[in-house]
Amino acid sequence: MKSNTAARMKPSWETPTDLSGDAVVEISGSLRKLLADVFTLYVKTKNFHWHMSGKHFRDYHLLLDEQSDQIFAMTDEIAERARKIGGTTIHSIRDIAEHQRLKDNNAEFVPPQDMLAELRADSLQLTRELRVTHKLCEKYDDVATASLIENWIDETERRTWFLSEIVADR
Repeated sequence: MKSNTAARMKPSWETPTDLSGDAVVEISGSLRKLLADVFTLYVKTKNFHWHMSGKHFRDYHLLLDEQSDQIFAMTDEIAERARKIGGTTIHSIRDIAEHQRLKDNNAEFVPPQDMLAELRADSLQLTRELRVTHKLCEKYDDVATASLIENWIDETERRTWFLSEIVADR
């Protein structure tokens, strides 16, 4: 009886897809890393939003609030795409920490221009990581994931552009 209950409680992770098993493993693994990076960038952006100071406080505070909303919106799309193709995604804060490539910033104080420059650099790195995953999707002919990634690249490049214009204005 115990094994029968366990069998009923065990979730089925298999999702019908025409992608190969290798494609599912590699693409969902890459999406897991992207998701960890996006959560890292989200938390860092909110951190800097909460700790903004200086003469451009209002403008920067609002910019980072807007950007953090855009970044957070990516998280559900990334995770759901991994699940749609039959993969799994992150489960916890520890899982994020194990997969993230972007670095945290735990400094007590960061000058506003340094905050923006760091977010700009992180956004550039995220764009590079998105392109790597896009190439992986092309390798396996995963057009749907590649299409989503193209939109995320465009959105990330726009955020990078805004940050670049401010940082260049030093």
